[in-house]
Amino acid sequence: MSQLPDTQPSDTQQPPDAQSPSRPPVTTQPEQAREEPIERSFDRILEQGVPRLQRAWPDVLATGTVAGFEVAFGVLALLYVDKQTNSPLLGGLAFSIGFMALFLGHSELFTEGFLVPVTVVTAGEARLRDLGRLWSGTLVANLAGGWVMAWIINEAFPSLRHEAISTADHYVQAGITAQSFCLAVLAGGAITMLTRMHQGTESDGARLAASIAIAFLLAGLRLFHSILDSLLAFIALDTGKAPFGYLDWLGFFGWVVLGNMVGGLGLTTLLRLVRSRARIADQRNANDRGQEDGAG
Repeated sequence: MSQLPDTQPSDTQQPPDAQSPSRPPVTTQPEQAREEPIERSFDRILEQGVPRLQRAWPDVLATGTVAGFEVAFGVLALLYVDKQTNSPLLGGLAFSIGFMALFLGHSELFTEGFLVPVTVVTAGEARLRDLGRLWSGTLVANLAGGWVMAWIINEAFPSLRHEAISTADHYVQAGITAQSFCLAVLAGGAITMLTRMHQGTESDGARLAASIAIAFLLAGLRLFHSILDSLLAFIALDTGKAPFGYLDWLGFFGWVVLGNMVGGLGLTTLLRLVRSRARIADQRNANDRGQEDGAG
């Protein structure tokens, strides 16, 4: 979820521990060599990413659970439209409701936690254990919220059960193959590309358009996304008639999470870190000087 920011920039004074780091002096690259759009994007990443990594456990779990609820509404729209039109492409477009809710509601999917939090840690503004807390808490909470909503959807719309079973079976029974892994890599790259697009503009309209486009790409082209596909699997499992069980889902889930991380971290985040390497070095140098001053 791209990164879907959970805070918005504010002109009001924040408490000292919630303030985002200011831009440090340029020390590693001439100012004229800097690209201003990349500079602004990097500033937004720090402004929005530092508070995310400072969340306490209850906040991480609550934000992730809400995201599971919201994506489930997109899954409901996907199944209903797909059943009525027999068109995965239109179903994928309907699924964008879930991503719009994520953006406007400032909640968070596990797969949104690649570019922004990793950049913050690389810049020395947070620790690896903060990143681990964000990833693990968000992942568990996404699944828990999605599982609850899957049961509700299954009971509320029994006419969608057959559609849910056939759609989920397409994913879970795909097997551990090169094709399924590459589909998961593409999904991870796409969701992190959404984060890059969100950070590259200050226009909410442009961010919403990006959310719709990437949601369509994920669901309409049936890329393998760990949370989306798990919600479909949960609805199918709740019917009691799915041709697979929870152990089958778990094996599929682990494979897809690996692919999502390779795509999100390798295809997109790593290259962005290379692009922002001068600012990252400046930020780390500023942090080191601050620590030395504090020790002195």
